[in-house]
Amino acid sequence: MQTIKNGLLVGLLTTWKLGKIIFPITLIITMLSQTVLMDWLTRMLSPMMSWIGLPGESAIVLVLGNLLNLYAGIGAMLTMDLSVKEVFILAVMLSFSHNLFVESAVVRQIGLSVTVVLVVRIGLALVSAWLIHLIWQGGGEQASYGFVPSSAGETIDGWWPIALHGMESAIIGILQLAVIVIPIMLFIQIMKDLNWLRHFANLMGPFTRLLGVDKNTSTTLAAGTVFGLAYGAGVMIQAVKDDQVKKKDLYLVFIFLVACHAVIEDTLIFAPLGIPLWPLLLVRLVTAVLLTIAVAVIWNRIDGTHKGHKQPYEEEETGWEASRSVMK
Repeated sequence: MQTIKNGLLVGLLTTWKLGKIIFPITLIITMLSQTVLMDWLTRMLSPMMSWIGLPGESAIVLVLGNLLNLYAGIGAMLTMDLSVKEVFILAVMLSFSHNLFVESAVVRQIGLSVTVVLVVRIGLALVSAWLIHLIWQGGGEQASYGFVPSSAGETIDGWWPIALHGMESAIIGILQLAVIVIPIMLFIQIMKDLNWLRHFANLMGPFTRLLGVDKNTSTTLAAGTVFGLAYGAGVMIQAVKDDQVKKKDLYLVFIFLVACHAVIEDTLIFAPLGIPLWPLLLVRLVTAVLLTIAVAVIWNRIDGTHKGHKQPYEEEETGWEASRSVMK
């Protein structure tokens, strides 16, 4: 019973914290969308955004999502008239690259290169968007944002009606997020109290072998996969200390996690946008697995080549030291 109370409390507090971000952003962008400033910004960014199949105004979504968090990006999307394909592209990009300041601080705390992680995250976002734009020929219909009223083709005159429309969209968007966030936080609290994470980590032995890392990375991998880089930071930092994870394995695990972390929350949170969620999850998972395996194979070859050319009496470098110059 205490677990349920704690989970509900955390869910409500999280909803309140995120609502304080979504409400003003949705309101401000809704009001700006009715001004010449938005028209100017859209025209300026359109050439740059068009190569990934997005309108110029959608750059605001990416800026807010990367500098703040997913909820800020979603709050901006709720104010825009986008197609299903455009919303899906934005969702994939934000799932790879978001909340960069906070999650980069986590990376630094664990002792990894922030530059390497940023390049991987932003690179995955841009490449995935470009591929989806080229491959997917459908999705041209208007996106439906759950219960949020669509403003397609609607002209709103006067600052007060514009403000009311923005507040309506923001409030309904927050309510929808609460319906998703509270159960997620409750489930995570149950996992913590029942120590399910450790059991989940023990089951990941075959998966860690597939990725080319040692089994002692399973707790770190499980924490990031379930809780995310930010929420699971404490678990991950402690796991790195307790399990004595090697630098090479830690990099490989984080390459996987930057592509696919917080799989429950970061997938379900896009439900109000009306996009297919299973393809979004599969894109993240397949990309994470293939990228991690590819990096592991290349890393091992570099390590093997370096050892094969080692001079007599020369102190042997680790695979991480041999590969660091390549990563830079």
